[in-house]
Amino acid sequence: MNFGKTTPILRIFDETKAKEFYVGFLGFKVDWEHRFAEGMPLYMQISKDGCILHLSEHHGDSCPGAALRIETGEVERFHQQLVAAGYAYAKPVLKEMPWGSKDMSVTDPFGNKLTFTNSIGT
Repeated sequence: MNFGKTTPILRIFDETKAKEFYVGFLGFKVDWEHRFAEGMPLYMQISKDGCILHLSEHHGDSCPGAALRIETGEVERFHQQLVAAGYAYAKPVLKEMPWGSKDMSVTDPFGNKLTFTNSIGT
């Protein structure tokens, strides 16, 4: 049996705020966007290196308040970039965890929590 990568779907409510946070602040890029028709909710894919996320304005695709752990070997450098960005709505803190990893959590404008870590599953 073989399983592939997981692509989380995060609920968003405002395209402008989502792009400001994910693209402007975190440095993801928009891979594609889809709407069934003009004025309909947005569904889009964003990515940063090997991390792919789907963001959806569609009711029922997911619930706000999700929590993700995203592995990166450069959590300290990413933390420095985010602090230097001066985003008014998030001041990320790098934490040394009791199990030996370093974690940095940020919450998007819709209540979804993304924890960037240098260790997964330890």
